[in-house]
Amino acid sequence: MNNTIVSIGLSNPKSPDNVNSVRRAAGNYRVDSIYYTGSRYPRALKLNPGFAKINRDVSLSIPVNSVDDLFDQVTGKMQIVCVEFAQGAIPLPEFKHPDNVMYIFGPEDGTLSQEIIDSADSVVYIPTIGCMNLAATVNVVLYDRLSKSSINYANEELISNSRDTNNNLKVKA
Repeated sequence: MNNTIVSIGLSNPKSPDNVNSVRRAAGNYRVDSIYYTGSRYPRALKLNPGFAKINRDVSLSIPVNSVDDLFDQVTGKMQIVCVEFAQGAIPLPEFKHPDNVMYIFGPEDGTLSQEIIDSADSVVYIPTIGCMNLAATVNVVLYDRLSKSSINYANEELISNSRDTNNNLKVKA
């Protein structure tokens, strides 16, 4: 999965908490960009301006952009993968992630439109009992992508660079 483009599309999100958590996940899992549609998130930010500043360093380089249409952000050989409880969707454990992709997620309190589902290359769902929080769903999908990739991230340098500054734990040999 070297030289890949991975983007996240959020359809009309409403919660600054969730969008910030999605941004943090994007930083942790090496996503290139986040796009969102709708007016609820910017309206919520105006009501709670401090939320925009609650980010970790890993997420600060991930752009979060308002767009009118998520599909306008799909370039080249990118595939569109919607994540939604939909009849006929592929269970995430069985899904093979494309190298270049935009994952599209619905709002916290709704679903993606049928038009978006119909335009997707794939639709996947996480086989849980009930639906998950938006940010949790993004984390699970991105972790699944990482766990199925051929890239080996298991090394001491990654641990040293990624952990909190207060964490000096070591496993006894």
